[in-house]
Amino acid sequence: MSEYGEIETGEQHESVDQLHQVDASEQDYQSQFGVYEQDHAAAESTSFDQGHHVEYSNPNGEHYEESDYTSYDHSAAETDHVFAAEGSESASSSEFHELDALRAQLDSAFAQATVVQDGPAELAAS
Repeated sequence: MSEYGEIETGEQHESVDQLHQVDASEQDYQSQFGVYEQDHAAAESTSFDQGHHVEYSNPNGEHYEESDYTSYDHSAAETDHVFAAEGSESASSSEFHELDALRAQLDSAFAQATVVQDGPAELAAS
């Protein structure tokens, strides 16, 4: 005597989705400026005076007089100015985007059966 249980076979289809996203950005700014300045000023003043005076009178009533006079004046002013400027400026920007998608398809076949009884022996399959 033999009795059969239920036997089932089939296929299963499953999928796994995984999404990984990265967004990054970087900004950089540099500036360097230099200003150089030089001033120079000079002033000069010279004054020279010289005098000579002779006067003579004798008892007879004669009179002699002599005058020499020298005067010298000098004034000078000078100014210098130097200006220099230099500079540099830089900027950079970068962006990074990454998107990884993983899709795995899993296909499997299966078979399963319940207990089959054939006389005294019992067989189980899965």
